[in-house]
Amino acid sequence: MEQFEEKLLKRLVEKYRRSKKDSGTNRIVRRTQVKPSELYKKYDDNDGDLKRIQALNEAVQSCCDRGFVTFEMKGFGYEIAAVYLNDSMVGEVEKYLGENWGYESKQEKMQYVMDLIDQYQGQSPLAEQECARLKRELEKNQVPKSYDQEEDLLKALVFVEKNREMLYIREASMLIYGSSKYFEENTLDPVCKMLRAYLGKTCRDEEMPDEILKEYQIQKETQRLCLKGDCRIRINGRTLEVGALKQGIEFHGEEISQIETIRMNAEEWITVENRTAYLRCPPDHAVVFYLGGYANRFQRDFLKMAYRDNAEKTFSHFGDLDAGGFFIHEHLCQLTGIPFSMKYMSKSELQDERYQSCLRTLTENDRRRLRSLREKDAYRETVEYMLEKNVKLEQEIISYYLANEWAGER
Repeated sequence: MEQFEEKLLKRLVEKYRRSKKDSGTNRIVRRTQVKPSELYKKYDDNDGDLKRIQALNEAVQSCCDRGFVTFEMKGFGYEIAAVYLNDSMVGEVEKYLGENWGYESKQEKMQYVMDLIDQYQGQSPLAEQECARLKRELEKNQVPKSYDQEEDLLKALVFVEKNREMLYIREASMLIYGSSKYFEENTLDPVCKMLRAYLGKTCRDEEMPDEILKEYQIQKETQRLCLKGDCRIRINGRTLEVGALKQGIEFHGEEISQIETIRMNAEEWITVENRTAYLRCPPDHAVVFYLGGYANRFQRDFLKMAYRDNAEKTFSHFGDLDAGGFFIHEHLCQLTGIPFSMKYMSKSELQDERYQSCLRTLTENDRRRLRSLREKDAYRETVEYMLEKNVKLEQEIISYYLANEWAGER
């Protein structure tokens, strides 16, 4: 049975902490409330599970007995209309949540940020500015947004500012985090935004946000583009039949400027997030383009050219079923202006019996990132399922099984 007591108290505390009451800037006093349907959406429905409704009611009564909340009943039956936080008990509620479910109180979060400021202020000019911003947030009695990512951001910011040698991004990532992919997958975008904001250097036309790192001698590896499938590329007056090569082609990003046209015979263009999945996708079903994560400038320009010449075709993206995979899709659509649909990235894949042994549980960071996607129509259904079932899935197992299916069709 769901732990409704924890869900109820966390929801109330977080609503209170986000309100102006907490910072003392409110002009109108409103009670901090939660409707039962926020905790169990079928609470008010005729077909609601009576055991779950009873468990929720019991949780509310237990919290009321502890002095944490009050509640109002509807005018009839056993249904609760609303539950209200006893604001004066918010500290005790956080303590209770911490003792029983490991919840981190506002004071603990603020102390964590203060410790970070003590550790990183003065380490570099821009880190000093970021620490000053964090201080201002604390002075307003507010926990900075994404406070739990701040240490990773400051660590990268200090490293980048102090760097004096030519490094590739994955080398820098190893030196900062001990992981070659962590920088690109988690902090590259916010760090580059931070650099640009504090330096007052907005992106010029056709410039990518991460190109700011070149000023600190950090750059991405030489970009090469990979694709396969039935299409023709006209370059320097010559026609290259990509479909003639079953494994496709790979070419340098700098050569894009020499391409005149890209014409597809296949009906679909698929961008693929990971290398293994790209290798598994057969070229006789579509034109398959290896993305490798967030699209870079060369990939953007090539994709825009492909769409310009083939706008009547279908453009799809196939990536991991996790927060990163959805953010890569969103970034791809925004960067190129192409309406990429999502392929094999739905609730159906998460429910497929073949993949059940490969489902992984979500980390707290996964949940935080997924929650930020829940309000977007394109991702809502799948994200809500992932949060409810506490699962995510990498695309390699999907492409493995699909490759066998495709082989049978040929």
